[in-house]
Amino acid sequence: MDNSSHRFINPDTIAKPTGYTHVVEARGSHLVFISGQVAFDAQGSLVGPGDMRAQAEQVFENLKAALAAVGAGFDDVVKVTFFIVDMSQMPVVREVRNRYLNPQRPPASTAVEVKGLVRPELMLEVEALAVLAD
Repeated sequence: MDNSSHRFINPDTIAKPTGYTHVVEARGSHLVFISGQVAFDAQGSLVGPGDMRAQAEQVFENLKAALAAVGAGFDDVVKVTFFIVDMSQMPVVREVRNRYLNPQRPPASTAVEVKGLVRPELMLEVEALAVLAD
């Protein structure tokens, strides 16, 4: 679904971003807040121990399922936050992210390196905010 009610803006007065948009203006009052998703499958088992690519793929599959639960898709996402235990792995995460999010209209984004997540074997957590038309 292409959500044309969202405007993705990169002002000329701010450095050109790579893989995210500085400002996303979203119109609609139906907000969807998705809790941080980690690399657990539907049965609660860890996917990809020690493998950032496998964990990132599971995280984005979980986000996809969460969005689908409310009739939304990745085009409705206006903001994502990445919590990653090793920032040197961010290129792998970006590669996976670009298969799910539209790289021509990426959402606003924040990436934070953290000491750890809820379980020590988890390498990545991603939360999302989507805005749907009424």
